[in-house]
Amino acid sequence: MNTLIPLLNWYSTLTPQTVQFAKQFYAPNAKFKDPFNEVTGVPAIESIFKHMFATTDNPRFIIGETIAQNQQAFVTWTFEFSLKGKPYQIVGGSHLVFDEAGLVTLHRDYWDAAEELLQKLPIIGAPIRWLRKRFSVVSAD
Repeated sequence: MNTLIPLLNWYSTLTPQTVQFAKQFYAPNAKFKDPFNEVTGVPAIESIFKHMFATTDNPRFIIGETIAQNQQAFVTWTFEFSLKGKPYQIVGGSHLVFDEAGLVTLHRDYWDAAEELLQKLPIIGAPIRWLRKRFSVVSAD
């Protein structure tokens, strides 16, 4: 797993121009899954990052804690970006599994899409906040 630190550096400095270097970190048949995507292969993974740059302003990952053991790691992160001039943050984590060559074979992102993104958006946010309050055991009042 000698590629973990370079991989995390790549994530934290990712730009539209550096997306193409995904093949240095991901195995050809790597699987990627998050709350909105489930793809296989480096070109598909690159497409997710390209889409991120096409649909958000100033996206960046801030790497938090890292736990590594054997051929896998779990990394916490904060994803910062803007939409239509409004700043957002998503806090999450990634489970990474590496092959013998140190390339990522599985990248699984964990984050709560409702809490971290949807309830913060205009229009969809109000009903999601209402539902969360309605089903909460402890009232926020």
